[in-house]
Amino acid sequence: MIKTDILIIGAGPTGLFAVFEAGLLKLKCHILDALPQAGGQLSELYPKKPIYDIPGFPEVLAGDLIDGLMEQIKQFEPGFTLGERAETIDKQEDGTFIVTSNKGTKFHAPVIAIAGGLGSFEPRKPLIEDIEFYEDKGVKYFIKNPEKFRDKRVVIAGGGDSALDWSIFLANVASEVTLIHRRNEFRGALDSVEKVQELKSAGKIKLITPAEVVGINGAEHVESLDIEENGAHRKIETDYFIPLFGLTPKLGPIGDWGLEIEKNAIKVNNALDYQTNIPGIFAIGDVNTYPGKLKLILCGFHEATLMCQAAYQIINPGKKYVLKYTTVSGVDGFDGTRKEAPKAVVKAIV
Repeated sequence: MIKTDILIIGAGPTGLFAVFEAGLLKLKCHILDALPQAGGQLSELYPKKPIYDIPGFPEVLAGDLIDGLMEQIKQFEPGFTLGERAETIDKQEDGTFIVTSNKGTKFHAPVIAIAGGLGSFEPRKPLIEDIEFYEDKGVKYFIKNPEKFRDKRVVIAGGGDSALDWSIFLANVASEVTLIHRRNEFRGALDSVEKVQELKSAGKIKLITPAEVVGINGAEHVESLDIEENGAHRKIETDYFIPLFGLTPKLGPIGDWGLEIEKNAIKVNNALDYQTNIPGIFAIGDVNTYPGKLKLILCGFHEATLMCQAAYQIINPGKKYVLKYTTVSGVDGFDGTRKEAPKAVVKAIV
């Protein structure tokens, strides 16, 4: 049983920033996310894309924003359970909650903050017969450890940023990289498209367009793929097939928790603290809805801040908290570190 003050479901930017705001209030957080790494869709879908509406950053890459948030919360020592999905919730007699993941891990907390973005993400799988048989036998929907593909033959399918970026990266890792797309045009960053073109010209990436993978062959592991190209069929040998067609957001089992749902989003009280219809359960970021809702990262940061203030009152009933600016009070990390502004020098002017 993992015990914490706030269980945050979702490791996207809103969930990560909630750790910081909770830390200022001396509240401990644990983060649960179905994806294999922190960052939500920023890490999974477009880590190399710039974001332009984060205060103080005229331009910041999505992946760099996540790196900064992870560095910011490190001092508050949050726990992480990644690659597991929140499955069930049970309210205890004392008002606290026990959440169980799809892998049986249990979490006990007085406050739940659902920060799941658009929901739990599942890979969009190509409609290929027996593809499930080859999952973890050469078919990969996520790239967790690029070194796994060192000196291997890899076929990537897709036409977006993820397919382009990983083709570029693995060109210097794998022995052979083949990129297959059903169209000649790619929907991705211009510099990525140009880089793939350069690598193709240099013989480091094989490009097959317009084409589609229609079959997988192999006894116990992927050995070759059936390709349909301009109406003709051919076979190419490979060690790994990585279809990168994006992720499908789903509210998932959370939708069965008795929360008030509207258009696949969780209704919250935005007049006060973004609490749901179940006291003690909050929803922040893109996963919630209320009149005037804007699905922006900076709005999620605001919602996380107010949610933590309300969570403090639930966890410390009757205890008054006086808001202090970090420029005045500094920041005390759980790891013993302290960040504060330099003390003013007291000196007489004569």
